[in-house]
Amino acid sequence: MNMLRANGIELAYDSYGSETDETILLIAGLGTQMIRWTVPFCEMLATRGYRVIRFDNRDTGLSTHFSHHDTLDFETLAKTLMSGQLPVIPYTLDDMSDDTIGLLDALGIKNAHVVGRSMGGIIAQLVASRYPERVLSLTSIMSTTGNPELPPTSPDVMALMTRPAPNPMKDEAMYLAHSVAFATRIAGTGYPFEENEYRLMIREEVQRAYDPGSIGRQIAAIAVSGDRRPQLAKK
Repeated sequence: MNMLRANGIELAYDSYGSETDETILLIAGLGTQMIRWTVPFCEMLATRGYRVIRFDNRDTGLSTHFSHHDTLDFETLAKTLMSGQLPVIPYTLDDMSDDTIGLLDALGIKNAHVVGRSMGGIIAQLVASRYPERVLSLTSIMSTTGNPELPPTSPDVMALMTRPAPNPMKDEAMYLAHSVAFATRIAGTGYPFEENEYRLMIREEVQRAYDPGSIGRQIAAIAVSGDRRPQLAKK
């Protein structure tokens, strides 16, 4: 694991493969750390002739956290948005896309294949639309363009995502049960859900860094990101 400074913050990252190969940049999802892009997966891509970069988004893992900001109240956030106002939030997804470009700049990478999943897919879209000259290709996995006409998140999924999780330092079993319940609910049906491996990954994330407020801050950034279709259609 390496550290560098980009866009005014510290970012933790890993690099696989030759620095002379085309780069694949992997962007993690909501509240998750770069280790969700597993080492075997990164190494597999590297053996196919790519330099692979994975990193912790701001507010996750070993990158800079914004825990000095007040914990966001989801009900207040929703009421503010419904009133047509924009809430005051610590950062936006535009800031996170700037982090991504700052990472590439610091590593001397001219352009990259940009891959993101969930929130990372939104960030990848913003990178592609705001910095098209830096993007060789865009892969947005299980994400959204922000189209308001798309079906909303199921109420039970939203409840699982936004309700406070048990503190793993006090009750690891309950924390893991909470995490597994959410992961099971959103898992696809094409492949079996590997619960034991998932539990190991969640434990590793907690050991690397635990910040219960980061998900709320990132949800707020997603909530104000708007409809990206006009931006994406220009490129």
